[in-house]
Amino acid sequence: MNWEQLLSLKRFGDSHKRLRKEQDETRLGFEVDYDRIIFSAEFRSLQDKTQVVPLSKTDFVHTRLTHSLEVSVVGRSLGRKVGQKILKKHPHLRDVHGYQINDFGAIVAAAALAHDIGNPPFGHSGEKAIGEFFKTGEGRYFEDQLTKKQYEDLCSFEGNANGFKILTESRQGRIGGLRLSYATLGAFTKYPKESLPKKPTKHIADKKFGFFQKEKETFTDIAQDLGLLKRGDGDDVSYCRHPLVYLVEAADDICYTIIDFEDGINLGLIQEEFALEYLINLVRDSIQTKTYNALQSTQDRLSYLRSLAINTLITEAVEIFMQHEESILNGEFSKAIIDFSAYEAQINDIIKLSVSNIYQSKDVIDKEIVGYKVINELLNIFTKAVSNNITNELSNFDKLIMKVLEPYVDLDNNNIYDNLLSVCFYVSKMSDSNAMLTYQKLKGNHL
Repeated sequence: MNWEQLLSLKRFGDSHKRLRKEQDETRLGFEVDYDRIIFSAEFRSLQDKTQVVPLSKTDFVHTRLTHSLEVSVVGRSLGRKVGQKILKKHPHLRDVHGYQINDFGAIVAAAALAHDIGNPPFGHSGEKAIGEFFKTGEGRYFEDQLTKKQYEDLCSFEGNANGFKILTESRQGRIGGLRLSYATLGAFTKYPKESLPKKPTKHIADKKFGFFQKEKETFTDIAQDLGLLKRGDGDDVSYCRHPLVYLVEAADDICYTIIDFEDGINLGLIQEEFALEYLINLVRDSIQTKTYNALQSTQDRLSYLRSLAINTLITEAVEIFMQHEESILNGEFSKAIIDFSAYEAQINDIIKLSVSNIYQSKDVIDKEIVGYKVINELLNIFTKAVSNNITNELSNFDKLIMKVLEPYVDLDNNNIYDNLLSVCFYVSKMSDSNAMLTYQKLKGNHL
């Protein structure tokens, strides 16, 4: 893979190559990507979607929106620092093509901003709830009506693939979705493969999948324009990662490791003295003891240690990326950047404590149980309606439901896969509160 191709400014529908030297420096194409994402309705809905604790009423706890904003800030720093080193190593990118340090930062920041845009309500339990509806629930009814890959799309419903759908799906009045640059879409796609075969190797790019069958042709076009290397044999669509994916992933890893831990402390799920010691172990080489001891409040101490920890991990991630740049461009780098961290032991200690005290806390589990029930019931009602619509067996209740779904499901399309995916897409874009309210309405408990 080569950087000039990887930094493609092309957008859906372009007939001519966009040249970096012809860009308006006051508002670069990659910066337009960031603006389009942040003004989208799907991004705004993240303000009421779970990051760690579902339906939290405290000001301290992060939502998917605040998490995404923080990941984008870390991603911008990573991109700029790497961009500085890439342009020094490959000066023709600047001298001949006009690329600048901030281009790398803008691409990573935009992709990082959107990295959770496809997550359904109730966090990762929402993903599992959608998948299990089709794998073990009422949705098993549809298995014989779908191809293996179509059925796997639903059984292993993936927020990353759903995010790609949000960013690229054409609809009336919005051809090409948000029409982001191909470079940003490439940097967004952490798992550049389809749902089957499932985890064919231990390569990090094979951990999950990045697009549904409905968007396979779109992704293939993007991958070929970017010059992503093809992986695997036969007709299965699988590509090597865009190199900047590793920086988007690192930004997310850094933020959730440190900031989810911070949420746990603020919620009282982790004792302050115990938790601060874990963070101090991560930044022991850079902490200013006099400055730290002068801080009086828990929040100030946390803020200081968080800042040091994030800066430490950013600096290290840039060094790791540049050490492995050649193998990344060759598609041979098979792990996440954080897996090479010299602070792996400290990071694992923090994650282990977060899992036991936060992710598996009673409050989180209780609300995830509710989330499972809500999503299962919504899917049960909506999928029955679209199925009965295709077979002309609509009940009066189904007809009312189809009125609700009409803006989101193409009623003239009798393809069951497209209809089921549209239902999942509709449910996935709901906020936590809207999903709860819709559930209560359908159960007759709210008007």
